[in-house]
Amino acid sequence: MDQIKRYAVYYAPPAGEFADRAAEWLGWDAARGLAVVQPDLGLPAAEITRDPRKYGFHGTIRAPFRLGEGVDFPALDQALTALAARLAPVRLDGLRLESLGGFLALVPEGDESPLLELAAEVVSALDPLRAPLTATEIAKRRPERLSFRQRQLLEIWGYPYVMEEFRFHLTLTDRLADPGPVAAVLRDHFAPVLPRPFPIGDLCLFGEGQDGQFRILHRYTLSG
Repeated sequence: MDQIKRYAVYYAPPAGEFADRAAEWLGWDAARGLAVVQPDLGLPAAEITRDPRKYGFHGTIRAPFRLGEGVDFPALDQALTALAARLAPVRLDGLRLESLGGFLALVPEGDESPLLELAAEVVSALDPLRAPLTATEIAKRRPERLSFRQRQLLEIWGYPYVMEEFRFHLTLTDRLADPGPVAAVLRDHFAPVLPRPFPIGDLCLFGEGQDGQFRILHRYTLSG
């Protein structure tokens, strides 16, 4: 794991039609670590999926972080194994497509409280393993644009959108000037494969390779 620049804990769908369709749309299969041909939907797919393609199809639980000094992959693996053993799976009603500040994403339907609690536990439990943010990393978060509370969370947890600011979503596009036409196409494209109900049964450890692409390294079954 010496070639991994950063780690992240994400939700990623298990193998199946949903995972395949999402990977094809983004042009990157994080499970196999391979670029895939994007579908011809009459959209400039390659141009409007640049940002999410890097990360692979996912829902953030613990945003990307570098391991702290003296922390290695086995320590991270052990922590995630223990964490998953005590956390219960989450089950939501389903997913729907929404525009979030101009970018399109799938967001959960139903009571999100168990998911919010899960995410908070993952963030707090893994925090001792991450390296402190550098000045450059802080600047990339544009702290001047964050709320006071978000700046506090950035300082405490290394990411501004955690705890009460956490909003689970699975990103499908870059920010768009007019998301409406793209949304209409993607809503039809994903409708046949969207899970209903929507279960989260494991935590996925992703790693950022030297090429800047994120890949799934391991799945940890939630069995608490």
